[in-house]
Amino acid sequence: MKKIQKNNILRNYGLIIIFLAVVVILAIAAPTFRKPMNLLNVVKQASVNGILAFGMMIVVITAGIDLSMGSIVGFSGVCAALFAHPGEYPLIVSVLIALLAGAVFGMTNGVGVAYGGLPPFIITLGTMSIARGLALVFSGGIPVINLSETFTNMSSGSLAGIPYLSFYFIGTALVFAFILNKTVFGRHVYMIGGNSVAARVSGINVKAHLLLVYVISGLCSGLAGLLMASRTNQGSPTMGVTYEMDAVTAVVIGGVSMSGGAGKWYGVVIGALLIAVIENALTIFGVDPNWKQVVKGAIIIGAVLLDVKSKGSKE
Repeated sequence: MKKIQKNNILRNYGLIIIFLAVVVILAIAAPTFRKPMNLLNVVKQASVNGILAFGMMIVVITAGIDLSMGSIVGFSGVCAALFAHPGEYPLIVSVLIALLAGAVFGMTNGVGVAYGGLPPFIITLGTMSIARGLALVFSGGIPVINLSETFTNMSSGSLAGIPYLSFYFIGTALVFAFILNKTVFGRHVYMIGGNSVAARVSGINVKAHLLLVYVISGLCSGLAGLLMASRTNQGSPTMGVTYEMDAVTAVVIGGVSMSGGAGKWYGVVIGALLIAVIENALTIFGVDPNWKQVVKGAIIIGAVLLDVKSKGSKE
């Protein structure tokens, strides 16, 4: 009985325990890490990836994947920047353009998966190339600059010392917590990921749900592109490269099963924060930045392996 209770504790709170342990160890080992300014930077670093990770999460829950997210970030950022020059358009235009750009690519992915029968890997690989190419075409291959102060202040400022980016991240987390836990759509998403055939037999419109899932993922990418363009004060066509891998890393660290049907929203929050903490620690200790990719790759392999072993032990 005690062993069962111990396993339940580890299963439900293991990620939180690991995260807190890492933070405490770093706070002791590196005084720079625990400085308030550095901790705020960690949250800021986690915010954009966290927003993308939620979009990736809802796709992965359906047993899919979205490789186009990073390219959509670049394309959406360019589109937003093109309409953000001083005195030309109100801020809302840039915001809507970026979200629309993300939604269109998300819908393209959704139509390909749900109605075209294409594997998510293939369709999103194709749209990844298309989005990046369009970003280069629309921008002429160079960053779009000379953006309005209103646009750049949208994500570069802070409130009571807390970066605006953090509020976007928190807002996104709350929206997904509500969708996945409190709505019929959220329950259906989990059912589709667990067994799409059974979900279809039970009367769920699987195709329509999959379409909406990829649109939501595209919207997250569009929002991330908008915020990155605002934060960097430019719409760069090369922005967002490998961002989809960071999102996948946050998702698998957060305990979302790559085979679909399982995952908690708060796990993604901790996953995104843990990645930011690790990257920050590597920087503080002067580790070669190239090792960051090695660490992320190892984390992905380890997390997926644990997921597979966990499922095997249950069976």
